[in-house]
Amino acid sequence: MKVRRQTLLALALGASTLWLASCVTMPMDANAVMNRANTAMGGDAVKTLRFASSGTGTVYGQAYQPNTQWPKIAYSSFSRLYDYDTAAMREEFARSRTEPNGGGAIPLMGEGEQRAVAMVQGEVAWNMVGPAPVASPVALDARIHDLWTSPHGVLKAAMRNKATASSVSEGGKALSVLSFTQPGRFQARAFVNEQGLIERVESRVSHPVMGESVVVTNYSDYRDNSGAKFPMRIRQMQEGTQVMDLQVSEVQINAPSGIVTPELVRVPVERAVSEKAADGVWFIAGGSHNSVAIEMRDHVVLMESPLYDGRAAAVLAEVKRVIPGKPIRFVINSHHHFDHSGGLRAAVADGATFLTNAAAIPFWQKVMATPNTISPDLLAKSGRIAKIEGYEGKRVMNDGQRTLELHAITANVHAQGFNMIYLPKEKMLIEADAFTPGAPNAAPPAKPNGNHLSLIANIERLGLKVDTILPLHGRIVPVGELYRMVGRSAP
Repeated sequence: MKVRRQTLLALALGASTLWLASCVTMPMDANAVMNRANTAMGGDAVKTLRFASSGTGTVYGQAYQPNTQWPKIAYSSFSRLYDYDTAAMREEFARSRTEPNGGGAIPLMGEGEQRAVAMVQGEVAWNMVGPAPVASPVALDARIHDLWTSPHGVLKAAMRNKATASSVSEGGKALSVLSFTQPGRFQARAFVNEQGLIERVESRVSHPVMGESVVVTNYSDYRDNSGAKFPMRIRQMQEGTQVMDLQVSEVQINAPSGIVTPELVRVPVERAVSEKAADGVWFIAGGSHNSVAIEMRDHVVLMESPLYDGRAAAVLAEVKRVIPGKPIRFVINSHHHFDHSGGLRAAVADGATFLTNAAAIPFWQKVMATPNTISPDLLAKSGRIAKIEGYEGKRVMNDGQRTLELHAITANVHAQGFNMIYLPKEKMLIEADAFTPGAPNAAPPAKPNGNHLSLIANIERLGLKVDTILPLHGRIVPVGELYRMVGRSAP
């Protein structure tokens, strides 16, 4: 597949144009608009609503290159259960790749589906990993947004937040527009057609990488379900690219939701736990994503500031605890995927220069300049302007005390602009997603993982003498574990 070469800057401008397309409006009575829509959609009767569907989409934030669209996927199943009375939502899906390149926790092309269960209630978000709930605070803003921009949810949120109303004409069709802010979470405009149905929701939501992200959700083909109308087709765009196109097959009104926040996740805490990997090299774990702090003569280099401000703040505090008195001068990201990049704004706010692959610089210049006005993050509060440096292929940092080599991982389907750090004296390699160690003594897969093969090819191409891998997911392992997973012995 030929990947469309539009920059995310152009996409964002396009999305902003959508947001501003109906600026010229005439004021209306908001209560009259909301009551008309509520009556037409049967909103008063809807306490819970579940829909089941299938369709296509893309994986937001997991592009193969930072200036291209998100990788395409297929949903064999996708369902949501909204509980409006308890401000809760349950989402379940099974999805697979329809193109080989790009990231996300989805098996490689042709190797199966990713299944997931995602939850939110009130101010707590979590995932179900088997029978166990795992806190997911990074997903909270997005899930609150998805709950309260659903067709009935957006009406309830508009009423609660005292929306204003106006009228616009689009293509000769009259639409009423309800505008409101969910404080600290998102801004929205709901477009109500002449039948009183929610036709479109345009929203801006806080985002740890983008600062703010523009979302446009279209609802069409409404049908009656036990007195409540619900769309049978849902299409959503984010930053100008379609991320979801669902065909709804089933709707249930007012089934018991059973959603209760587990005690284990009620007060999520980011744990940053450091392990000394070598003199002056600290492996910082304690969550789903790891970081590595490398002590230089008069400063610190931090590899990876992932997820969101909360995780980044814990990591930065732990670095300063184990390496006191030295500033974090550089932060390096393994790659541009959003789960690995969500804490970069916090590291930049702390004064670090951001060092990345040169090809990614236009993307990062744009997103680092995007303010978060809905819920100001650490970068917005700091007032700093991001300092970004790029490298091509290889960069060596040597201060007379330690040598650090930054290398690009090539020929990998996960990402281009993929970065890894090699410490020649310690014979250590720091990498993400190219190899994530499994459980100790786990059997190798019947078919070697292509990302593992690519990492080995890069190690051997560069002639790196690696004894130990510090992965940015999982545990520290000897390099022999990587080779064992592909049925080979380490050299």
